[in-house]
Formats: sequence, structure tokens, C-alpha cells
Amino acid sequence: MTDTLALYRAFARVVETGSFSAVARELGTSQPTVSRQIAELEERLGALLLRRTTRSLTVTDDGRIFYERARAVLDAVAEAEGAVGRQRAAPVGTLRLACPVVFGRLHIVPRLPRFQARFPAVRVDLSMNDGFADLVEEGVDLAIRVGAVADPGLVARRIGTTRRVTLASKAYLAGRTPPSRPEDLADHACVVYTRLATGDRWEFSGPDGPIAVRVAGPFSVNNSEGVREGVVAGLGIGVLPTWHFPGGYAPLGLVELLRDFEPKPLPINAVYPSRRLLSPKVRAMIDFLAHEFGLDPLLSSHAAA
Repeated sequence: MTDTLALYRAFARVVETGSFSAVARELGTSQPTVSRQIAELEERLGALLLRRTTRSLTVTDDGRIFYERARAVLDAVAEAEGAVGRQRAAPVGTLRLACPVVFGRLHIVPRLPRFQARFPAVRVDLSMNDGFADLVEEGVDLAIRVGAVADPGLVARRIGTTRRVTLASKAYLAGRTPPSRPEDLADHACVVYTRLATGDRWEFSGPDGPIAVRVAGPFSVNNSEGVREGVVAGLGIGVLPTWHFPGGYAPLGLVELLRDFEPKPLPINAVYPSRRLLSPKVRAMIDFLAHEFGLDPLLSSHAAA
């Protein structure tokens, strides 16, 4: 007979992902095996939990009720196991980590050799995507996000700071009057990052307080590296994190503008589901990155103004 908790786990993940195949891949088994587990659970309970067709998967009313109870049982078991072994448990296993593409390339991947030298029993499975991953649905243990986290189902720990600057290429500025105040951006082409929470509304901190202006231009992009390359190519003025430029702006022919009106800094957060027990491997990565970022002026509040 199949272990009851294994059935609960399979069912909970099917509900959360909406896919038998995804759960099979996650558990290292086959889709028919997961299907048989759900069928066995339904037979035990004497109730239909899921309605399955070739094109869709829906949770029945009984399934929704049982999911909440099963999820509570799984969380309680994880908490009980963690309470006993938390102090002596060493980080081990696969850590599914998500982060933005450019941030991962510049500031996560180069640090992983030091993390793995310290925690050799942890395997890092890194997903780099500028979109926000659904941590529960995608089975992500930990995500690194730049900006405020508003989702009440997530816990966010601040591990760094993103200072931002306003930049333009010398080629773009040739023959143009550089902006002296944020309001002057209305007379310029601006490269807009469409995934920025405030969109085309740029926020600055000036001598007289906060200022917000609407900007526009012939080029917008959903990837921060695209903003960087657009600015370098002379397509317009852009606002970018300083961590995009470990070698500085000058070698790329860029000029910093509006020095007295710095864009609002953003937090760098380590984010994980609120209901999930913080495992040793997740805690190890959070503490490691917080320490690393604290030593880097591009990723901390100690950046030079």
C-alpha cells in the first residue's frame, strides 16, 4: 500500500501545478504513476477529488476541501521534522532558485562556486527569468527579486539595495541639451522598462523632495539588459541599476544625468512561500547572499553617492 503522506504530497502538488506531468517530473517518476496515486487516494476517501479530461484538470468541491486539510497535514509534518533536526541539520539536496536574468548572470552565478565550496551537499537548480515565478506552482524554494514584494503569501527578507542612475550615451546627447531636472525628460526620448512596477512613471528624490514624471520614447523593452543596450545604442535616456555596470559607465560611452535627482533605490529581497518551512539549504543561501551583497558596494546601502 502506498504511503499516505506520499499520496497527500502528490495530490497537493497536482492541485498547485495543475499538471500530472509536472508533478511526475518534480518527483522523478512517471505520469501514470502520479495518476495511479491520485486514483488510490480517491478510492480510499470514496470521493472524486479531480475531474480529468484530455484538455483540462479541475478540482472538485471535495477536492478543494481535502486539499486544504492535506496541505495543513504536510506543513505540520514538515514543521515537526524541522523542529527536531533544525539545529543539527546540514544543508543538503537540490535548491530551486529563481532570479532575474541579468542579475543572475552578473551577481548570482559568479558567487555560486563559493557557496558550493561551503555547502558541497547542496545542488543549485537556477531559473533565470525576468518574470515573477509562481513559487508554489513551479516548486521554487527561493527567489531573488528586485523591488517591493506585495504578495501576502510570500515572506521577503531584504538582503541588498539597488541604487539606480539616469544614463544616456554621448552619441544620444550630441546636439541635445541634457536634462537638468526630471521634468525636462518630457523633451527627450526615454527607454522604458515595461516590467518596472511604476512603468513609464519614473520616481526621483530631489533637494525639495520626491518627484514623479511620465516619460515616453520610441523604444520600450521587458528585459533590463535590453534597456541597458538601448541606452548604449543611443536610443534614449534610461534609468538603470548601478549593478549593471561593474566596470563603470565611461567605458561604454555613457554619461550620468540628473545627479541631484537620483531615482528611488529599490530593495533586493530573498523571497519564499510563507507557509513553507525554511529548510537549512534555503537558510544557507539567504545568509550567504546577504553576507556577499553586504560586501559589494553595487548591491548594498554603502554604495558611493
